[in-house]
Amino acid sequence: MSTPTSPEIRRVQPARRLTGVIRLPGDKSISHRYAMLGAIAEGTSEIQGFASSADCQSTLNCLEALGVPIERDKDWVLIRGQGLRGLRQPSADLDAGNSGSTMRMLAGILAGQRFESCLVGDASLSRRPMRRVIDPLTRMGARIEFSEGGLPPLRIAGADLHPIHHRPSVASAQVKTAVLFAGLLAEGETKVDEPVPTRNHTEIALERMGVAITRANGTISIQGPARLQPLQAQVPGDLSSAAFFVAAALLTPESELVIQNAGLNPTRAAALTILTRMGADIQQEEVRALNGEPVGDLRVRHSQLDGGEIPVELVPNLIDELPVLAVLGTQTDRGLWFHGAQELRVKESDRLRTVAENLRRLGAKVEEFPDGLRVEGRQKLRGAKVESYGDHRIAMAFAVAGLISEGGVEIQGSECVGVSFPEFFDILGQVTEPS
Repeated sequence: MSTPTSPEIRRVQPARRLTGVIRLPGDKSISHRYAMLGAIAEGTSEIQGFASSADCQSTLNCLEALGVPIERDKDWVLIRGQGLRGLRQPSADLDAGNSGSTMRMLAGILAGQRFESCLVGDASLSRRPMRRVIDPLTRMGARIEFSEGGLPPLRIAGADLHPIHHRPSVASAQVKTAVLFAGLLAEGETKVDEPVPTRNHTEIALERMGVAITRANGTISIQGPARLQPLQAQVPGDLSSAAFFVAAALLTPESELVIQNAGLNPTRAAALTILTRMGADIQQEEVRALNGEPVGDLRVRHSQLDGGEIPVELVPNLIDELPVLAVLGTQTDRGLWFHGAQELRVKESDRLRTVAENLRRLGAKVEEFPDGLRVEGRQKLRGAKVESYGDHRIAMAFAVAGLISEGGVEIQGSECVGVSFPEFFDILGQVTEPS
């Protein structure tokens, strides 16, 4: 997404309630994976509901630069797969923009191609560590040059890969996916252990495309080289994006909001689990399967929430939702606290620091730990100006804070929401009644 010459300031006023029915854009995580796998499939994949985010457009742009013909029309995408080794050497650097998903997962495919390529990103992405992807792909035979500290750009010389049994020190769906993608091109069985279960969209998609994959005792295995059948798929609504509207409806009196066609994959639904335990009135309706992914409608009503500690074993599957959960924690009975979230230090911003700083600007009491936060409960949030720090999830989390504040919140740099959810402020305006 291009950056405006001056940051956009968006003011979010206090709300009387949220009401209505909304349908969110396609899931970002699934869209990335469908596009990349469609590019190396043997045949044409048709994807409905493809994510509108700038990050997912970066993935499509990179694939086109690798010689993959792609047709786009709103949320419909047609990808003419080139087969496992049919990609061609790009004529320029592959620009992942702000998308860590694009850089990390596409690196797995590029590691097994017989040409050199270079993955670059914007200033934010260029500060994000890639060592956890570089190390296993290098063990598989790829040659990867990178900047000091394991930072981008990544210059990848593809090679004939050999399988590995990878045991990551930190659970990461993106790292798992990169290794499995590389394993598609390796000769033999590639295995990845998971310390705790992470998003399993990759495994579901691979099974749908005819790849033999086994999952047992926390280990995922695939046999390469593999042949991928094309996809005819619809992408569920993005549950991470839904989390902001869920939080807003729970916190705002008299609210009742229906979110249609939300992805309900259990590896993504930890936020719903935590909120329900705290007393949230969230009903799942019309639950069904869509291309192997569970989807349904969420009916969310204003609730008084207990708060409490987020169990550390759930934190890896809550990384995207923790900023808005911290905002929500200020309105709970006991407050909210969590540990084990050091991953938030190396996202688009240092999310632990930026959440704590912005909450303090709103007058909230918050304690920052090296790997987590503690926010006190039953706090009044005053009106103030906050900073997005170029981070889409920070901007959206503090838009929720604006709805329950005493004087409204001004968000500096609000244009960054386009990275994941360009329609966010429009949809929020449609369902919000001003106080």
